[in-house]
Order: sequence, then C-alpha cells, then structure tokens
Amino acid sequence: MSAHTYDDPRYARAFRGRRALVTGGAGFIGSHLAGALLGLGARVRILDNLTTGHERNIPAGAEFIRGSILDDAALTMAAEGCDLVFHEAAMVSVPQSVEHPDECVRVNVLGTERVLAAARANKARRVLFAASAAAYGNTPALPSREDHLPDCWSPYAMSKVAGEMLLRTYALNYGLSTLSLRYFNVFGPRQDPKSPYAAVISAFSDAMIAGREPRVMGDGLQTRDFVPIENIVHANLLGAASEKPLMGEVANVGCAGRITLLQVLDRMATVLGRSVRPEHGPPRAGDVRHSSADISRARELLGYEPIVTFEEGIRRTLDWSRGS
Repeated sequence: MSAHTYDDPRYARAFRGRRALVTGGAGFIGSHLAGALLGLGARVRILDNLTTGHERNIPAGAEFIRGSILDDAALTMAAEGCDLVFHEAAMVSVPQSVEHPDECVRVNVLGTERVLAAARANKARRVLFAASAAAYGNTPALPSREDHLPDCWSPYAMSKVAGEMLLRTYALNYGLSTLSLRYFNVFGPRQDPKSPYAAVISAFSDAMIAGREPRVMGDGLQTRDFVPIENIVHANLLGAASEKPLMGEVANVGCAGRITLLQVLDRMATVLGRSVRPEHGPPRAGDVRHSSADISRARELLGYEPIVTFEEGIRRTLDWSRGS
C-alpha cells in the first residue's frame, strides 16, 4: 500500500532542508511522521531504543540512532542541529503503566523533560508532544474540550498531563515554542498487533485476517473517537509549520465522532465480507468508558480538519494487514 501524500499548501514548503528529530520514530506513529517529513524534503533523524518500535518501520533516508530518551549522550547526539523536535517516544500502554507506574513516570515524565532540555540546548525552533486523550478519563462531559479538568485514571494518563505541563513550563521560562497534541484513539497500517498491549483495531484486524474471532475486553459498548494515522501526521505537520508563537497550547486531534467497539467490528466485517462473533473478556484496568474529541481549538489554532475518514482508515488498515 502506497504512503499517503501530504500536499496541504500550509506546509508544502515549510520543511524542505530543515533538520527534524522524531523520538520514537521506529514506532507506529513516529515512523509515519518521519516518512511524511522526508517526503516534504526535511532531513530526518530518529531516536528509538526499539523497545516497542521496529527497524523495519524506519523509512529510507532517515538517520537512525538507537538509544533511549533517558540516555543523555544519545539524546544530545540526536538533537544536535535539529530545528524541530517531534516527541513521540513513550510508554504507550495503559495496562502496562498500571503494572509498572514507576517506569511509566521515568520514561514519560523524566524522559519528556530530558527531550525538552536537549531541544533547548540545541536551540530548536519548536517541540511538538504526543499528548493523549487519556487525560480526560471518565469525565461525563462529551465531547471533551481542552479546558475540561484532567481526570487521570491511569499512571499513563497522569504522565501525559505532566508532559503537557512541562511543555508549557519550558515555553514560559525558556522561550521554547511548544505544542501538545492530545491524540485520541489512533489506528492504521504498521500498528503492531502482536504486542500484549495491542491497540484494539490492530488486534481486531490481526484476528479477523487470520480467521479467528476477535476478543473484546468488556461488553463492547464503550465508545472511542478512532483517528486514522494520517490525521495525526497532518496535525503534527500543521503545528510544526505554523508561524504562530506557540506557548505550550494543548489541542485535541480526533475525528469529532465516536463509535462502539461492536460497531467497529461490524464495519470491519463488512469490508472483509465475513460475519463476526467476538469473544468477551474482562474490562482492561485503567480504561475509560467513553471518549470523543471537540476539535474546535485545533481548527482555530492550526486550521486542522481530518483528511482521512474512519471508514477509509479501516479500509487502509485492513489492506495493509492483508498485504495488499
């Protein structure tokens, strides 16, 4: 399956010749972002310790440094000369953060501070941070807006809110331009279905392609704002290209809708031309019941609109899973 072409005039000329660092660039989101930046003429450097990322994800033409964001020597080397920093490296699993809260804080909070310090030392123009809709928890007000109080149901959620605060602090104290993008439930090609903490759509896709019945944690009536990966990349590019003096603002990135897990399975079954009878397991620790994004701030601040629909994202994901 060919990569998406990012041809929005707002960033078509913004990246040529610029050096960009993508932490976690061998992972699902980071590798898509790195590939888009390369396609727009940027010089891309990736820092990844391959804990959850894979070398096969690294796009041709990117410089790769194997190392952790907690390794000051590797981070200093990676940040050298970089004008833009896209901070995607993290412990990304809610259940894993519940099992290992100390490691979650070390990677997601201390690691984010180290990335900001390296960006500041190297006089980067802007840092963009992969924040999370987990910040909203089980707040009853939907769709979620950035001015809603955080409701952290997991160490992962807490760590991502702390990261946002760090970006704001660095903007106020050190003049570093920063932006936090609260990703809702991202899915798409290259998302690892083999991880014990696999995201739900990649796990569903892997099971259904293999002819197995997918496993739903809980009753399947929980709702999510599922976001094709292309929209996440689009928001990052808009944020990096913006000429506004960003000061640690937080903006939701979603599709402004929500769908139950059982409805997701029905849509996937329709694309595959098969029936589905899911198995049910217990709800996952730390998971929230309902989630959807108000994207008004991203519209106003960045000019963001989704560029790939949920249905198209499902088709692309299943095509990739089938090797099409």
